[in-house]
Amino acid sequence: MIRSGRPFRRVLIANRGEIALRIIRACQDLRVESVAVYSDADRGAAHVRAADSSVHLGPAAPAESYLRGDRIVAAALDSGAEAIHPGYGFLSERASFAQQVEAAGLAWVGPRSETIAAIGDKLAARRLADSIGVPIVPGTLEPVSIGPAAGADRRAAVLDAAAAVGYPLMVKAAAGGGGRGMRRVDGPAALEAALADGSAEAGAAFGDGSVYLEREIRPARHIEVQLLGDQAGRVVALGERDCSIQRRHQKLVEEAPAAGLSSAQRGSLHELAVRLASAAGLSNAATAEFLLDETGRFWFLEVNARLQVEHGVTELVSGIDIVTEQLWLASGAALSAAVLAAAERAGAPAGHAIEVRISQEDPARGFSPTSGRVGRFRQASGPGVRVDTAIEPGDQVPPDYDPLLAKLMVHAADRPAAIDRLRRALDETEIGGVQTTLPFHRFVARSPAFAAVQLSTDFVADHWAGPASQASRADALGQALLGAGLAEAVSASPPAAGHPPARGRMTSGRPSPWRAARLGDQPDDPSQDRPWGRPR
Repeated sequence: MIRSGRPFRRVLIANRGEIALRIIRACQDLRVESVAVYSDADRGAAHVRAADSSVHLGPAAPAESYLRGDRIVAAALDSGAEAIHPGYGFLSERASFAQQVEAAGLAWVGPRSETIAAIGDKLAARRLADSIGVPIVPGTLEPVSIGPAAGADRRAAVLDAAAAVGYPLMVKAAAGGGGRGMRRVDGPAALEAALADGSAEAGAAFGDGSVYLEREIRPARHIEVQLLGDQAGRVVALGERDCSIQRRHQKLVEEAPAAGLSSAQRGSLHELAVRLASAAGLSNAATAEFLLDETGRFWFLEVNARLQVEHGVTELVSGIDIVTEQLWLASGAALSAAVLAAAERAGAPAGHAIEVRISQEDPARGFSPTSGRVGRFRQASGPGVRVDTAIEPGDQVPPDYDPLLAKLMVHAADRPAAIDRLRRALDETEIGGVQTTLPFHRFVARSPAFAAVQLSTDFVADHWAGPASQASRADALGQALLGAGLAEAVSASPPAAGHPPARGRMTSGRPSPWRAARLGDQPDDPSQDRPWGRPR
């Protein structure tokens, strides 16, 4: 199908927050009308105001709004939309919802419902990968459970299956993602409770409590491949991303390409991902996730049959607008010449991009969610900086939803330059009124281990000690200040209470001591909104 005009006249976005705003902007670029949906909590949200029209779904609780597929389909039909884009999360990987959309005569902006059923379910994806020779992490290929009424034989069978997988192992949810339903098990005594807890959490989050067992590969890097496919059956890899820095199995930092891979490793990884996606009949966008172990071997984890949170870093490196491409592919268009050319370059990528997810969490307390209203919000800008957010000063993140505030991305000619740019962009970013993950991200941007590509899913446990990490960084900066002759200037000229030193002030021709001191600051005090920026 030749691309001309626009892919659709009107599209409904079945999501909220920054991803809904991201999709609305893609629609605007294509002159496609957008329809937003919203809950009571999002009545005045940025994505609602940005759309051409909007439809109310229900109360704040996702089960009564963003997870009500029937209301969303009805809203699309009533508003005259021709397609539904689900974004990520919520209903984006529900094969039943995709089927409901298709049955209503609407286009689904994502992999077809049968493809989601084949690879969106992790167990189905593992079975498919195993059948075509894509190496999977050792584990079970069917759901595992020990119900309250399970007899001795059932318990023995599950324990035998776990022993065959090998401890330590992971209990993982067959549906969904984001670490929900995941539990680490060190030995047989903890298995039954982990299965019950994991199943309960998965059922509450995804409406499917199925769980399975998978061996823990550790240490390992988490690397994923961005895939695009058209309805004619052509599938390509746009490149890979390293997502190893995580907390509670949820990503904190992503970068593209994955640093340190040889061309042979990169080519092999892309081939495995394309082989799997082709076997599943992928059309539209998906991501195949792998673990890279200490020996350099890749192990297939799962496929996310949707747009990923971190798609932006691949866009920055590849030059492809993945959301725009999704809309065209959903309309029946073939992969564009630009996408094919980007896929050819993916084996030898040029440039580097890094993303940090700035969330309303306290990194000094195990990244526990925090509450409060956003005060001052100063976004980074300048060359090579992109910020995806729907947060505005005065906003309060509803407790019903993900605490993500913004995705800060940087792009530069190579990884060292990208890290330098990330450091600068993080120092420019100011969020008052709430505790955020900014202190952790600033720590990573200055971490020698991060610069040296000493990456694994244990990075947080190995390198971040909360306040201790910040204190160590502050000590090092204090020594630097002494060496530069600035410490005396700082102590001799303390700011008056409630008044910061002038931004950018120079002392004896050297950098502002205010700026030097702020780089060693402790995590934010959520009870205060300091309008001049970072806490002292």
